[in-house]
Amino acid sequence: MREGYDVARLIIDALKSRGEALEESDVVVIKQKIISKAEGRVVRLEDVKPSRRALRIAKALKKEPELVELILKESRRVVRMGHGVMITETKHGFVCANSGVDRSNVEGGYAALLPIDPDASARRIRRSLEKEAGVRLSVVITDTFGRPWRNGQTDVAIGSSGIEPLQSYRGRVDAYGYTLRVTEPAVVDEIASAAELAMGKLSGVPVAVVKGLRYRRSGLGTKSLIMPKGKDLFR
Repeated sequence: MREGYDVARLIIDALKSRGEALEESDVVVIKQKIISKAEGRVVRLEDVKPSRRALRIAKALKKEPELVELILKESRRVVRMGHGVMITETKHGFVCANSGVDRSNVEGGYAALLPIDPDASARRIRRSLEKEAGVRLSVVITDTFGRPWRNGQTDVAIGSSGIEPLQSYRGRVDAYGYTLRVTEPAVVDEIASAAELAMGKLSGVPVAVVKGLRYRRSGLGTKSLIMPKGKDLFR
């Protein structure tokens, strides 16, 4: 995958080669890395000039100064540092490790950054896929995030289009007559995690198609999942 590649075209061609096609309401789940590569969000580390702050942090965390500089540039703020990891709030508003800057599945000496606007990327790909397939679809772009208070990582949605990100159960009554007040499953995150089980980390499969899922269509993207600062108990 190189800068300028048409991700939607690649997906359509791959499906055709398998004798398959997209159907009404399919959810196309795409790993972030191929989006970043297609959008030119891959940086050669030797071209990065570390700042004094990056040099100081790199020494403390035993990280590459060039990598730290990219992490800082991609962030709004540093939330916490330790154990060789920087937890940051990205310019998108995501709180994650190392601003999503990642060296896996890219050429040596390079690092991949998150797409500038993952929701816009999802929207653009969805429209191209719908035009080609002649059906209505949704697209979810995923990345792997760690979680506070739990070991391990899971895939979550960083961008989406055509699907309502949250499914609200507020006001509905459960089997015991209790009125639900806060229950809102993050549907796109659940899709991301489920699809990752099919794609795998080392299989080289960057796309999965979820079929038969009932969901509400929406113009909202994944950015709507970010907790407003006024409601965030941890800021």
